[in-house]
Amino acid sequence: MATVSDITVSAAINSLSALLFLVAFAILRLQPVNDRVYFPKWYLKGIRENPSTSGPLVKKFVNLDFRMYLRFLNWVPAALRMPEPELIDHAGLDSAVYIRIYLLGLKIFVPIAILAFGVLLPVNYTAGNFKDITTNMKDITFGEIDKFSISNVPPASKRLIVHIAMAYVFTFWTCYILYKEYKIVTDMRLHFLASENRRPDQYTVLVRNVPPDPDETVSEHVEHFFIVNHPDQYLVHKVVYNANKLAKMVDKSKDLHNRLTYYSNKYERSNKRPTTKTGFWGLWGKTIDAIDYYTEEIEKLSKEELAERERVIGDPKAVVPAAFVSFKSRWGAAVCAQTQQTRNPTHWLTDWAPEPRDVYWDNLAIPFVELNVRRLIMAVALFGLTFCFMIPIAIVQTLANIESIEKVLPFLKPIIQKDSVKSVIQGFLPGIVLKIFLIVLPMILMEMSKIEGLTAVSALEARSAGKFHLFLLVNVFLGSIITGTALQQLKEFLDQSPSQIPETVGVSIPMKATFFITYIMVDGWAGIAAEILRLVPLVIYHLKNVFLVKTEKDREEAMDPGSLLWPVTEPRLQLYFLLGLVYSTITPILLPFIIVFFAFAYMVFRHQIINVYHQKYESAASFWPDVHRRIIIGLMISQLLLMGLLSTKEAANSTPFLLVLPVLTFWFHRFCKNRFESAFRKFPLQDAMIKDTLEKATEPHLDLKGYLKDAYIHPVFKSADIDIAMELDDEDDFQVVATKRTSRRGSQTATREGSPEDRSGILSV
Repeated sequence: MATVSDITVSAAINSLSALLFLVAFAILRLQPVNDRVYFPKWYLKGIRENPSTSGPLVKKFVNLDFRMYLRFLNWVPAALRMPEPELIDHAGLDSAVYIRIYLLGLKIFVPIAILAFGVLLPVNYTAGNFKDITTNMKDITFGEIDKFSISNVPPASKRLIVHIAMAYVFTFWTCYILYKEYKIVTDMRLHFLASENRRPDQYTVLVRNVPPDPDETVSEHVEHFFIVNHPDQYLVHKVVYNANKLAKMVDKSKDLHNRLTYYSNKYERSNKRPTTKTGFWGLWGKTIDAIDYYTEEIEKLSKEELAERERVIGDPKAVVPAAFVSFKSRWGAAVCAQTQQTRNPTHWLTDWAPEPRDVYWDNLAIPFVELNVRRLIMAVALFGLTFCFMIPIAIVQTLANIESIEKVLPFLKPIIQKDSVKSVIQGFLPGIVLKIFLIVLPMILMEMSKIEGLTAVSALEARSAGKFHLFLLVNVFLGSIITGTALQQLKEFLDQSPSQIPETVGVSIPMKATFFITYIMVDGWAGIAAEILRLVPLVIYHLKNVFLVKTEKDREEAMDPGSLLWPVTEPRLQLYFLLGLVYSTITPILLPFIIVFFAFAYMVFRHQIINVYHQKYESAASFWPDVHRRIIIGLMISQLLLMGLLSTKEAANSTPFLLVLPVLTFWFHRFCKNRFESAFRKFPLQDAMIKDTLEKATEPHLDLKGYLKDAYIHPVFKSADIDIAMELDDEDDFQVVATKRTSRRGSQTATREGSPEDRSGILSV
């Protein structure tokens, strides 16, 4: 059990680490050679240019203006100065709303902490039960932190009424803030959509699971379906090709061209023919002329690429039963995207098309039936991964307790009993080990989401975030409590009667506060400071600058602005909300550490969004219902855990009072869902009509077909010489729909090969 001195050591180590990261950042950001690493967003916008380097050569690399070093903390007010409307224009609504999550944490926990420190801490500290629990539970190690927790309150004490009352106050305050924030974000989203510039996805829907037709190609079938069923609104469509193999060829071709450019530039500088080896990455194999080798490889791949392009375009089997269908107005697209198209709900599935840069093209070719199989397999895999990860969590919990290490590895007892070693092990090591275990996990979860077949990058990130949140909830939170209890109190479990086990587990919940405090300092203090330093992008940029960058264009491509890693950062945020809500009534001394995290992260990520991150897509804050729901889950878990904990305190009579809280919280969630969520899932027809009317008035001669022509062409075709044209019709009004079924009208074959809903209103004329 970590003591106050152990936590002090951890706080000192992590605070010093954070300070060193911040000082290093403040110095490195001033150097001209690092300007593209710490301000890439302004370069991408074309606003910032390379710093002036007139004068001594050293000025190209080092800032010699010592006055600027005296203002090395001016990035803090600069990050906080930009108003929110300007931030939305600069970085997008997704980034601005993401920052509000940290602000939401401060709004919830600062008042809760003030009230908890003013009421609960004195009640807990003066309860005087610490000696009794240390005497009665000899196999459980308690620390000084437990004097400030509910563990110090005697069973059946009237002081527990204060905890019940505070649970009600904290719940109502949290729900009040959540409601206000949900309303603010909803208004921000609707205003953003109403004032947003024209985008292709506003007019386009993604149609999947197009039923097969024996008489027509997929393109003809799609065209006729929408001409008949959306005669006044249908404009154009683009079928989807299975070009995944071609995409790999294009990526390989880009890599070969980069290598050829590198060796060509090297030859121009030295006037000596460069050589390479034919083995992996040129590390082994026969030595050959590099320029000749890569020129031949590019020519060979170009022929294969051209043949594959022609095969994809000419092979009907390469066309998948999906298409991007565009309409003459936003209103027409909204009607199609938000309605069921046929009697058969598994055919002609329509949804809003992702914006072009948000499309994940690799998954568009996956058949509908296969999607369900994939998702079932990934659900089973996630279940297995979650519970297999209990093993490293148990190891971490072993490190969190000196007593557990002595039981498992008794020969280490002389070393770990030293005060300095003991403080590092219990105050710092568990948090850093857990963080290392969690580094690779988001990458695994993202690959699992890709296998599930989602068609948008935003959807992939949202699904991965959901998986990671579940994982943190089960493993990091519940797993840390359960495995920590099992390891630390193994003898207690074996010797005591089954009726006493809930009491032992209940007592362990406040005991784990010290472990979570160390984790918050490692992940939320030092980890956030490391984020602003950008050490890995800094090293990679300079390596590219030395070995690959030869032109200004190369230098721009070497920049890696990165983006908000939603699948990682949002679930991590939810863990802090969960810890704050759970321990606010149990061990409120944890709250200041969480408040420091939210305040520090708000400042750091605001700076990163303004100067660094470049978002891959814009979803107009469609993720907010997930944020709200997960905070509600954390709130309900805190209420249920408090209910279970009080039952171990011989306060079973309090259960009816506490049982009301999760019921009210769930009702509040349903109320917010019915009140606000539709604004994040659907586009109001009224708003669509307003934007269409304004557009017709301001741009009466807009060529919408030309605007949408190349929007949803697969990226591998955009640079091709082969024309991949939209399936356009020169006529705007379709009174007669010509089909290839005329010769088979009324035949038994036609009747046998499709049900009425499969024909979808397409008749011969």
